[in-house]
Amino acid sequence: MYGDDIHLRLHRIRAERLHREALRARARHRPRPARQPRPPRRLRSRLGWTLVEVGLRLATPRPRPGQQPGLAARL
Repeated sequence: MYGDDIHLRLHRIRAERLHREALRARARHRPRPARQPRPPRRLRSRLGWTLVEVGLRLATPRPRPGQQPGLAARL
């Protein structure tokens, strides 16, 4: 089509403008001081795994009385 070249040229012009604007904004930006590393979150991890275990127990059907347990129960 005839308008493809014009569309691509306008796109490149817009991309160049945005790139220059991003460079200017980056130059004005003050670098932040480095953050201190966070201590390990043991409680959060334990709580997360406990919730996973509870969810798996709720999702696993219980065997009915008189019914033999499945393969997973024998392992």
